[in-house]
Amino acid sequence: MNRINQALENFGGKITKTVGTMWCAIAFAVLALVSLPGAMATGNVVTIVSWIAQTFLQLVLLSVIMVGQDLQSRAMAQQIAETHEKTLAEFKLAQLDRRRNAEELADLKAIANALHVELKRTRPSTDKG
Repeated sequence: MNRINQALENFGGKITKTVGTMWCAIAFAVLALVSLPGAMATGNVVTIVSWIAQTFLQLVLLSVIMVGQDLQSRAMAQQIAETHEKTLAEFKLAQLDRRRNAEELADLKAIANALHVELKRTRPSTDKG
């Protein structure tokens, strides 16, 4: 059953990729235009409006909308990738700053300890022994 589901999903993915192209939208438009003369020949406004809504728009707009969604999806994926790269760069800078701060703090502690030792050495003794 799992293989069947996988095969169906693959098939559905291929159909979606094909239908979601402007080439498919053009093909659907040409296909829809085949029935336009018949709709126009009736002279019936309802038939003509029905042809526009049910035949032309449904066939063509499906593909066009899918193309638009794909473009938006790619733009969003690119924006996410750029944001991720920028975030990683900021993180690396923060790590570098933290390392530099730790080194400076260690240097300051060493200077403070050296001053403390020097002060002890040079300070006159208060012992009266």
